[in-house]
Parts: sequence; C-alpha cells; structure tokens
Amino acid sequence: MLKNQKFLIILILLIVVSVAGCSSDDSGNDDGTANVNGAGGAAPGDGYTNTLGMEFVHIEAGTFSMGSAKYAASQPVHQVRLQNSFYISKHEVTQKQWMEVMDSNPSASKGDNKPVESISWNEVQQFIAKLNEKEGTTKYRLPTEAEWEYAARAGTTTEYSFGAIDAEKGMTLANHAWFKDNSDGATHNVGQKLPNPWGMYDIHGNVGEYVQDSWAEGYSSAYEDGSAVVKSGSTLKVARGGSWSSFSNALDSAYRVKKDARDGDPMTGFRLVMNA
Repeated sequence: MLKNQKFLIILILLIVVSVAGCSSDDSGNDDGTANVNGAGGAAPGDGYTNTLGMEFVHIEAGTFSMGSAKYAASQPVHQVRLQNSFYISKHEVTQKQWMEVMDSNPSASKGDNKPVESISWNEVQQFIAKLNEKEGTTKYRLPTEAEWEYAARAGTTTEYSFGAIDAEKGMTLANHAWFKDNSDGATHNVGQKLPNPWGMYDIHGNVGEYVQDSWAEGYSSAYEDGSAVVKSGSTLKVARGGSWSSFSNALDSAYRVKKDARDGDPMTGFRLVMNA
C-alpha cells in the first residue's frame, strides 16, 4: 500500500511539471502584442531615479519589427536586434528639470511639470552634456530611433502601444495621449494619461520627442543592431510620438517627422536614455 501511494505522488508531480513546462504558440497574441524575443520591459526593482528626480525604467534587449507599411518614410519594415539593455525615462523631460540644468526656460506653454519645448536638438545636446557633467558620468543621451520605437511599442504590433482603438472596451487614444482632439492647444503636465505597457507616459502625444538619428527618407540605411543613423553635415534630425497639435495618425508608434537641429518649436521636447 505504501509503495502504491509513493508511486501515485510521483506520478502526480510529473504531470504537474509537464503541464507547467508547456510553451505557448509564439506567433503573437490576440491583444495585438508581439512575443518580442528577449523583451520584458522593467521588472520590479529595476527602476532608477537620478539627482533631478527623473525616473527611469529598465528595458531589456530584444528583437522587433520596426516601421510600418502605412507610411513611406517608415519603410521598409525591418527586423532590429537590440543587443544591449538600457534605461529610458518614464516621462518627457520637464521644464523644472531643464531649468535645474540650463537656468532658463524657453517653453511657450509654461509649467514646472509640463514637458520642456521650444528647444532645438542642438540645445538638447548641451543639456545632456551638462547633466552628464553634473552627475559625473557619460551615461545620458537621446535614444536611437530604434530604441525609441522598441520602447514605445512595448511588445505590441498595433498602431498604438495600448493596442487597437476600441471605444467599447475603453481603448481610446484620449485615454493615453494629449493630441489635437483633447489638448486645448497646449501641453499638459506629464504623467496624466495612462502609461504604455512598459511604464512610459506620454509616449504618444503631449510633445514630439527628439531621437539621436539623422533624418533619412526611409530605412534603407538603417542598422540591424538599432544604432543611430548619423549623416555627416546634415542638420535634419528625427522626432517621434506626435504632439498636442497632432492628428491621431501622427501618434502612431511608427510615425516619424524631420526637424532641423538648429530650430525649436512648441510641439517638440524629448526624453532621455541612460546606458545600463
């Protein structure tokens, strides 16, 4: 009798282990998320806060499909394999944070907790240099365009990081973004809308966000490892995410616009990346 009981216990344990070890289909999920190789966003405890109070989330390296067939400038859709994990700020850099480093605030729509705007790409580089000096490091920078889209998508393959728009289920753009339909013609305090699945706020709308890359009319020169595309002598840079003045399509995770590195405007700000 005792031998039979032991046999039954072992058999039950083997069945439990077998069921737990079964893997799911890796072709994608019903909610529009992709099974991104190596991705997972920020695990509990993986955050970081710097001396300015900027909060960062940890993004694991991984592979994803970058671009969209909807937009000529976002083609061809191509595989990117990010080899290094990184930290990205939860929020767009605020006017208060800019002031602490630069001692000025050029923003058109004033407010300590509103994103800084009306700053050029070149001025952002000055901010980054001063912040690195202030913290005695070289770890802060703008995201590459590939890093930005990878973090913005957060494992999804849909137009927006929260999935397809479905008003009946509450999946509306207005829940996640300030844009032309709901912004009242100005920026808003960061973090008031719902975050994307990896914990970043205002990844769609509020202000467009500079990235490190030079502008190119498509991805024919893109690097497979997601490195920034830098064109010597070019003053044109890339901004992503759309702004308070944008129509909904410009908030698409794949949508991109060009900006002159020497000029700022009230629609464009930035968020930072920190090397892991």
